[in-house]
Amino acid sequence: MHHTPLARTPHRPEQAQFFLDRLSIARTRVHELCGPARHRLAALIAGTMTGEVWWVAPAWSPARLYGPGLAPLADPGRFTFIGARRAEDILWTLEEVLRAGVVPLVVGDLPGPPGLTPVRRMHLAGETGAREGRLAPLGLILTPEGAAQGVESRWHMAPDHSPGREAWRLTRSRARTLPEQSWQVLPRGRGFGLAPGAGARQERATEQD
Repeated sequence: MHHTPLARTPHRPEQAQFFLDRLSIARTRVHELCGPARHRLAALIAGTMTGEVWWVAPAWSPARLYGPGLAPLADPGRFTFIGARRAEDILWTLEEVLRAGVVPLVVGDLPGPPGLTPVRRMHLAGETGAREGRLAPLGLILTPEGAAQGVESRWHMAPDHSPGREAWRLTRSRARTLPEQSWQVLPRGRGFGLAPGAGARQERATEQD
Protein backbone atom coordinates (compact mmCIF):
# COMPACT_ATOMS: atom_id res chain seq x y z
CA MET A 1 0.00 0.00 0.00
CA HIS A 2 1.33 3.42 -0.96
CA HIS A 3 1.44 6.04 1.79
CA THR A 4 1.79 9.73 0.99
CA PRO A 5 4.39 11.27 3.30
CA LEU A 6 3.23 14.11 5.50
CA ALA A 7 4.86 17.45 4.73
CA ARG A 8 6.45 19.23 7.65
CA THR A 9 6.22 22.62 6.00
CA PRO A 10 3.13 24.76 6.73
CA HIS A 11 0.34 25.22 4.23
CA ARG A 12 1.17 28.46 2.35
CA PRO A 13 -1.06 29.35 -0.59
CA GLU A 14 0.76 31.30 -3.31
CA GLN A 15 -1.21 34.53 -3.07
CA ALA A 16 0.32 37.96 -3.20
CA GLN A 17 -1.21 41.34 -2.36
CA PHE A 18 0.26 44.05 -4.58
CA PHE A 19 0.57 47.70 -3.54
CA LEU A 20 2.42 50.80 -4.75
CA ASP A 21 2.75 49.53 -8.31
CA ARG A 22 4.90 46.42 -8.15
CA LEU A 23 5.53 45.73 -4.44
CA SER A 24 3.79 42.77 -2.85
CA ILE A 25 3.31 40.91 0.42
CA ALA A 26 2.05 37.38 0.94
CA ARG A 27 -1.50 36.83 2.10
CA THR A 28 -2.27 34.33 4.90
CA ARG A 29 0.83 35.72 6.64
CA VAL A 30 1.56 38.49 9.16
CA HIS A 31 3.77 41.44 8.21
CA GLU A 32 5.18 44.20 10.40
CA LEU A 33 4.94 47.90 9.54
CA CYS A 34 7.00 50.35 11.57
CA GLY A 35 8.28 53.91 11.48
CA PRO A 36 6.57 57.30 11.80
CA ALA A 37 4.39 56.72 8.69
CA ARG A 38 3.35 53.13 9.48
CA HIS A 39 -0.33 54.06 9.72
CA ARG A 40 -0.19 55.69 6.29
CA LEU A 41 1.44 52.56 4.86
CA ALA A 42 -1.27 50.34 6.34
CA ALA A 43 -3.95 52.60 4.84
CA LEU A 44 -2.17 52.51 1.46
CA ILE A 45 -2.25 48.72 1.49
CA ALA A 46 -5.90 48.73 2.56
CA GLY A 47 -6.68 51.01 -0.39
CA THR A 48 -5.43 48.39 -2.86
CA MET A 49 -7.80 45.77 -1.45
CA THR A 50 -11.56 45.31 -1.46
CA GLY A 51 -13.84 44.34 1.39
CA GLU A 52 -13.76 45.00 5.11
CA VAL A 53 -10.80 46.17 7.16
CA TRP A 54 -10.70 45.47 10.89
CA TRP A 55 -8.41 47.87 12.76
CA VAL A 56 -7.64 46.85 16.34
CA ALA A 57 -5.95 49.43 18.58
CA PRO A 58 -5.39 50.07 22.30
CA ALA A 59 -8.51 51.50 23.91
CA TRP A 60 -6.31 53.56 26.25
CA SER A 61 -4.48 55.37 23.45
CA PRO A 62 -5.76 58.85 22.55
CA ALA A 63 -4.43 58.47 18.98
CA ARG A 64 -7.10 57.70 16.39
CA LEU A 65 -7.17 57.57 12.60
CA TYR A 66 -8.49 60.83 11.18
CA GLY A 67 -11.33 60.17 8.73
CA PRO A 68 -10.67 63.03 6.28
CA GLY A 69 -6.98 62.10 6.23
CA LEU A 70 -7.81 58.43 5.66
CA ALA A 71 -10.23 59.09 2.80
CA PRO A 72 -7.60 59.79 0.08
CA LEU A 73 -5.95 56.46 0.92
CA ALA A 74 -8.91 54.13 1.52
CA ASP A 75 -12.68 54.35 1.95
CA PRO A 76 -13.30 54.94 5.69
CA GLY A 77 -16.65 53.16 5.36
CA ARG A 78 -14.83 49.85 4.94
CA PHE A 79 -13.16 50.13 8.37
CA THR A 80 -14.34 48.59 11.63
CA PHE A 81 -12.44 50.03 14.60
CA ILE A 82 -12.01 47.95 17.74
CA GLY A 83 -10.58 49.16 21.04
CA ALA A 84 -8.78 46.55 23.11
CA ARG A 85 -8.14 46.88 26.84
CA ARG A 86 -4.81 45.03 26.77
CA ALA A 87 -2.09 44.38 24.19
CA GLU A 88 -2.83 40.67 24.58
CA ASP A 89 -6.42 41.34 23.52
CA ILE A 90 -5.18 42.93 20.28
CA LEU A 91 -3.18 39.79 19.45
CA TRP A 92 -6.09 37.50 20.36
CA THR A 93 -8.48 39.48 18.13
CA LEU A 94 -6.06 39.37 15.19
CA GLU A 95 -5.66 35.62 15.57
CA GLU A 96 -9.40 34.98 15.68
CA VAL A 97 -10.16 37.22 12.68
CA LEU A 98 -7.41 35.58 10.62
CA ARG A 99 -8.66 32.11 11.55
CA ALA A 100 -12.22 32.94 10.46
CA GLY A 101 -11.09 33.71 6.89
CA VAL A 102 -13.93 36.15 6.23
CA VAL A 103 -12.22 39.56 6.59
CA PRO A 104 -9.60 40.35 3.90
CA LEU A 105 -7.42 42.60 6.07
CA VAL A 106 -6.93 42.89 9.83
CA VAL A 107 -4.55 45.47 11.32
CA GLY A 108 -3.21 45.43 14.87
CA ASP A 109 -1.83 48.75 16.15
CA LEU A 110 0.45 47.51 18.93
CA PRO A 111 2.27 49.53 21.62
CA GLY A 112 5.33 47.27 21.24
CA PRO A 113 6.58 44.22 19.34
CA PRO A 114 4.88 40.90 20.15
CA GLY A 115 6.77 37.72 21.01
CA LEU A 116 7.53 34.89 18.63
CA THR A 117 4.77 32.57 19.87
CA PRO A 118 1.80 34.89 19.15
CA VAL A 119 3.23 35.71 15.72
CA ARG A 120 3.48 32.02 14.88
CA ARG A 121 -0.08 31.50 16.09
CA MET A 122 -1.27 34.28 13.78
CA HIS A 123 0.54 32.72 10.81
CA LEU A 124 -1.18 29.38 11.50
CA ALA A 125 -4.53 31.16 11.95
CA GLY A 126 -4.13 32.86 8.56
CA GLU A 127 -3.42 29.51 6.90
CA THR A 128 -6.49 28.01 8.58
CA GLY A 129 -8.61 30.95 7.41
CA ALA A 130 -7.47 30.47 3.82
CA ARG A 131 -8.20 26.76 3.97
CA GLU A 132 -11.53 26.79 5.81
CA GLY A 133 -12.89 30.32 5.31
CA ARG A 134 -14.01 32.27 2.26
CA LEU A 135 -10.72 34.01 1.42
CA ALA A 136 -7.01 34.26 2.16
CA PRO A 137 -6.69 36.91 4.89
CA LEU A 138 -3.82 39.33 5.38
CA GLY A 139 -2.49 40.41 8.78
CA LEU A 140 -0.55 43.60 9.49
CA ILE A 141 0.95 44.54 12.85
CA LEU A 142 2.06 48.11 13.48
CA THR A 143 4.88 48.69 15.97
CA PRO A 144 7.02 51.75 16.73
CA GLU A 145 10.32 49.84 16.88
CA GLY A 146 10.04 47.24 14.13
CA ALA A 147 11.38 44.39 16.23
CA ALA A 148 8.72 41.67 16.08
CA GLN A 149 10.11 38.15 15.74
CA GLY A 150 8.90 35.67 13.14
CA VAL A 151 7.06 38.10 10.84
CA GLU A 152 6.97 37.30 7.14
CA SER A 153 8.35 40.74 6.25
CA ARG A 154 9.11 44.08 7.88
CA TRP A 155 8.57 47.50 6.28
CA HIS A 156 9.64 50.92 7.59
CA MET A 157 8.08 54.14 6.28
CA ALA A 158 8.99 57.71 7.23
CA PRO A 159 8.50 61.20 5.79
CA ASP A 160 11.08 62.23 3.18
CA HIS A 161 9.69 65.65 2.27
CA SER A 162 11.61 68.45 0.57
CA PRO A 163 10.59 72.09 -0.05
CA GLY A 164 7.48 72.06 -2.20
CA ARG A 165 7.40 68.27 -2.50
CA GLU A 166 5.71 65.60 -0.40
CA ALA A 167 7.50 62.26 -0.28
CA TRP A 168 8.08 59.27 1.96
CA ARG A 169 10.91 56.75 2.24
CA LEU A 170 9.80 53.11 2.29
CA THR A 171 12.29 50.41 3.24
CA ARG A 172 11.78 46.66 3.16
CA SER A 173 14.14 45.77 6.00
CA ARG A 174 13.25 42.10 6.26
CA ALA A 175 11.85 39.47 3.92
CA ARG A 176 12.41 35.75 3.85
CA THR A 177 13.50 35.55 0.20
CA LEU A 178 14.19 39.15 -0.86
CA PRO A 179 17.00 41.61 -0.12
CA GLU A 180 16.71 44.79 1.88
CA GLN A 181 15.62 47.58 -0.43
CA SER A 182 14.42 51.17 -0.30
CA TRP A 183 12.05 53.27 -2.41
CA GLN A 184 10.72 56.82 -2.48
CA VAL A 185 6.93 57.12 -2.43
CA LEU A 186 5.29 60.11 -4.12
CA PRO A 187 1.72 61.38 -4.63
CA ARG A 188 0.46 60.38 -8.06
CA GLY A 189 -2.86 61.67 -9.34
CA ARG A 190 -5.44 60.68 -6.73
CA GLY A 191 -3.17 58.06 -5.21
CA PHE A 192 0.48 57.25 -4.54
CA GLY A 193 3.25 55.44 -6.39
CA LEU A 194 6.97 54.79 -6.44
CA ALA A 195 9.33 57.44 -7.77
CA PRO A 196 10.68 56.68 -11.27
CA GLY A 197 13.65 54.37 -10.98
CA ALA A 198 13.00 53.85 -7.28
CA GLY A 199 14.51 50.78 -5.74
CA ALA A 200 17.24 50.28 -8.30
CA ARG A 201 19.78 50.04 -5.49
CA GLN A 202 19.76 46.87 -3.43
CA GLU A 203 21.49 47.58 -0.16
CA ARG A 204 22.20 44.13 1.24
CA ALA A 205 20.68 40.69 1.58
CA THR A 206 18.41 40.53 4.58
CA GLU A 207 19.28 38.07 7.30
CA GLN A 208 16.45 35.93 8.64
CA ASP A 209 15.55 36.31 12.29
